[in-house]
Amino acid sequence: MSRLGDLIRLERTRQGLTHKQVARKCGVSDKYLMEVEAGTRIIADDQARRILKSMGMTQQTESDFTLDDIAATVDLQSAVPQLTKAVESKKPVKPNEKQEVAAETDPGVAGSIWLDALSGVLKHVPVYNAVMKEVGHRLLPITNGKIEGASPDKVFYFMAPDNDLRGFRVQRGDLLLVVPAQAAVDGAIMLLQTPQGRLLRKVKRVNDYQAMLQKYNEAFESEIKNFNELTFVGRCVRLEADLT
Repeated sequence: MSRLGDLIRLERTRQGLTHKQVARKCGVSDKYLMEVEAGTRIIADDQARRILKSMGMTQQTESDFTLDDIAATVDLQSAVPQLTKAVESKKPVKPNEKQEVAAETDPGVAGSIWLDALSGVLKHVPVYNAVMKEVGHRLLPITNGKIEGASPDKVFYFMAPDNDLRGFRVQRGDLLLVVPAQAAVDGAIMLLQTPQGRLLRKVKRVNDYQAMLQKYNEAFESEIKNFNELTFVGRCVRLEADLT
């Protein structure tokens, strides 16, 4: 299936509509719609939006999930079973003609339930710069209520402020996904709070009370600190780099 096809199939299924009913609403053939949902026919973004809008789903929702965000970021094929299970628990009776008219005149009627299910498997994860100002976000899937094993509300991306870890393949402007960790994790790149601000260092445990903080720009450098001198914010578990 295609990602936009998954979106269309999910919304159609949630509303209890047949292919023919949706096709009649948006002016396409039911065969065309079935091929789109099956992923055997490529559909343009504007056409997908028109079909979804005809079923009552707006392009931009109150939680800022756009079709572009979803299609470009999330593997909906893995998310669809969770979404279907979530929406079926709230699924209304099969729409009658009066309900169909309401959905057409009020796009928010159908979209809110779909969005409730969507928000259970997707999360806007904030991107922070060195002074912890939010400069963007990424959409990440939630698996079993967690993102990378942590509470979705506790994870965030940190934008590398410099090239101090270039030797460890982290360069200025790269994004690192941070999960909470208050203790040193041996061999991990970690985010620390210091009097000068937050910084990234690779951490090696020396013994039960000391850690080596490593950086590697032009040359490898390290310093040994007592744990009682360090404040760990989190462990970096994912790197996103711009190849341009």
